[in-house]
Amino acid sequence: MKKKLALIHTVSWYEKSVLNPFAWEFAEANPDVELINIMDDSLLKESLANGGPTPAVIRRMLLYAQAAEATGAHVVMSSCTTMGEATRMARRFLSVPMFNIDEPMARDAVAAGRRIGIIATVPTSAPATRALLAAEAARAGGTVELDTVINERAFEHLLAGEIEAHDALVKEEIDRLAERVDVIALGQISLSKIQHTARVPVLQVGRSGFAEARRLLDAA
Repeated sequence: MKKKLALIHTVSWYEKSVLNPFAWEFAEANPDVELINIMDDSLLKESLANGGPTPAVIRRMLLYAQAAEATGAHVVMSSCTTMGEATRMARRFLSVPMFNIDEPMARDAVAAGRRIGIIATVPTSAPATRALLAAEAARAGGTVELDTVINERAFEHLLAGEIEAHDALVKEEIDRLAERVDVIALGQISLSKIQHTARVPVLQVGRSGFAEARRLLDAA
């Protein structure tokens, strides 16, 4: 019998950001896993309007997580960085593992250096990444210095389909930030396809999240 991995998305274009670059590749390499997709783009919209997940957003995330478990999911993964707080709260009420796609990247970033740069293009994702990195550092018994850059203009280009302009702005931010940190974390799934070599490691979400899902499925 196949094991089930449920994905919770917060953008209507999740096929472009999650499925095409990562999920279908994962499915092909893991024929023993069935993927389940749940999408509610109001989660991100409401979070953006309120500076982060509201109690109503957190409640809906819990409901979707419970629905995923009810379908027989063995593991639940949220593909949205902004939902980090909601994911951490919702998983306390599940009997199956649930995690955010950026959690493995955060562990790698903390292991790679004490001065960590964060680049975001969505205002709510930067605080979520900062909180996650601080929590991971505390869990590892240390502390980190966090340097955050938010470029909302890049996200406007992305929404307009201007991918080259989006990528160029992010690469400029990477080069500037690399001068003062040990490692850079690109926490958003929308930044996961950017390819750029910098003077420090640049960590992205995507494959590391699905690798964590595989590990949890194997343990289920």
